[in-house]
Amino acid sequence: MDTPRLMAICLTACLSPLFTACERAIDEPLSLTYEVVATYPHDITASTQGLLLHEGVYYESTGGYNESTLRRVDPESGRVLKLRHLPIKAFGEGLALLDDRLFQLEWTNGTGFIYDRESFDRVGEIHYEGEGWGLAWDGKHFILSDGTDTLRFMDPESFTEVRTIQVRDHLGPVDQLNELEFIEGKVYANRWHHDDIAVIDPTSGNVEAALNLAALERPRPRDPESVLNGIAYDSESGLLHVTGKNWPRVYVLRVNE
Repeated sequence: MDTPRLMAICLTACLSPLFTACERAIDEPLSLTYEVVATYPHDITASTQGLLLHEGVYYESTGGYNESTLRRVDPESGRVLKLRHLPIKAFGEGLALLDDRLFQLEWTNGTGFIYDRESFDRVGEIHYEGEGWGLAWDGKHFILSDGTDTLRFMDPESFTEVRTIQVRDHLGPVDQLNELEFIEGKVYANRWHHDDIAVIDPTSGNVEAALNLAALERPRPRDPESVLNGIAYDSESGLLHVTGKNWPRVYVLRVNE
């Protein structure tokens, strides 16, 4: 078969809604660079599952059975300003802020907690199917990760699923999606047991860029579970704050293309 005719058949097949084998190619993600502009102390007993920055303070969710907490933390000193323990059988996960309410996921029970941001009083619950790993707010929906290659967009009132995206890069599915942060129109995601942060288009699910942080100092000797996990963004300075589970410090990064 001549080449032009073969190309025409392939193009026609790709345009067919019933054809799945011929997919649009995804560009290799852009490799981002960074510089460390500051470091802050971090509680090494805190197994960070969710991190956000609001009005100059961190809000942090930590995990572990009989160890999970919700915290307000002073960044520069690392001092815990307010602390709430979760129930013994709860394992804290992702954390997001909407208005003056904090939304905290729980790992396997399908129930999360809603708190008043200032008092930490529990004011409600959220319910969802499957596991809860990471949580972010995009201005319209919550984005939930569950450790797979799927991100779920959740209605803020009912917490029901509105839509999903499958996360892909040039090599295929990107799974183990964990802690999330929504930054300037993109989803930034930690990946469990990986040293990179994936920058994801929230419409297509394509990984457009990656930030490799393997060079950051972390606990020694390396604990396989002391992984990179914790992304917070300062919209005023444009700086990224990152840490990990039981890491001794938070790194403040200026990210460059």
